[in-house]
Amino acid sequence: MSLAALSAANVRCIVKAELELHPEHNLIWGANGSGKTSLLEAIYLLGRGRSFRTRNTQRLIRYGELQLAVQGRTGTTPEQTLGIQVSRAGTVAKRSGAYVQSLAELSSAFPVQIIDPGIHKLVEDGGHRRRRWMDWGVFHVDHGFLQQWSSYTRALKQRNAALRAAPDSATLWDAELVRWGEELALTRRRWIEQLMPHWRELVRSLVGLDVDLIYNQGWPENLSFPEALAASKARDALHRTTHVGPHRADATPRIGTHPAREVLSRGQQKLVGLALVLAQLRLLQLEREITPTLLLDDPAAELDQEHLAAFIEQVRRLNCQLVITVLEPESDAFGRPNRVFHVEHGTVQPV
Repeated sequence: MSLAALSAANVRCIVKAELELHPEHNLIWGANGSGKTSLLEAIYLLGRGRSFRTRNTQRLIRYGELQLAVQGRTGTTPEQTLGIQVSRAGTVAKRSGAYVQSLAELSSAFPVQIIDPGIHKLVEDGGHRRRRWMDWGVFHVDHGFLQQWSSYTRALKQRNAALRAAPDSATLWDAELVRWGEELALTRRRWIEQLMPHWRELVRSLVGLDVDLIYNQGWPENLSFPEALAASKARDALHRTTHVGPHRADATPRIGTHPAREVLSRGQQKLVGLALVLAQLRLLQLEREITPTLLLDDPAAELDQEHLAAFIEQVRRLNCQLVITVLEPESDAFGRPNRVFHVEHGTVQPV
């Protein structure tokens, strides 16, 4: 499902923008600081309910304004509209004209993924980025995931609150935590197993190295979840937080016995990050017949011609809607664009 139209107001330097997008190749060009990436943020916000650049969505609000608003249409009828509004009071969103109960409804209606110059952080940073990457993919493949994740998160919050108030009472939440935590860990493991053939092919094509992807469920493999909680009881009570469980899960790229981030250059880390995202998108196409919109922010940055060509070939194989930002309008690395937009000082014009 692609994005047919976008309206954005007060998103960073964008005062107001109206775009009619093509279901295939859209090119946005302009100088650095003109607002190109802000447009991608607006699109991403519409499908994720958050930014890919900051955890604080309110930072997207244009300086001096009280709120931002983004609307989009994925088809030709009112039932295919989405909207999100962010103010200092919080975030509200609509789907088909009705308020959503969860921002996950946006992701169901409009799947969108981003590859930006910071893609190497999927490898370089800690597990929180890879958990977010993993869970977005699992969400679209397994319909039970959202309930598992929500129920586990509620139980974890209650257990951590008990650890802060009365540590001896925290074990009252263990049964609920274990029930949902074991289901969540199993669902993620199944997804990783489905991903592996695509991952292996893409990492060989893009990186040319033997890089493993190791799933860590969030507690030692030689212990059951209840046993791991019991072993961590004293530590949890001391630090007033739960140290084991799916909230500590990871999918770590490794070379031999070493984490890839300790071995690879930044450019190689970027290629591994590209492989993670593209493998995820290919799995969604084959398992759920879902083809997300792919946002590419300055995709040629830090890639030599050989690796850029390999990346372009893999992106083309997805046959998905592309929204690409570049510095120059003559860029045709991904083929001739169907729509071109120019951004200057936060103003967007079709070319």
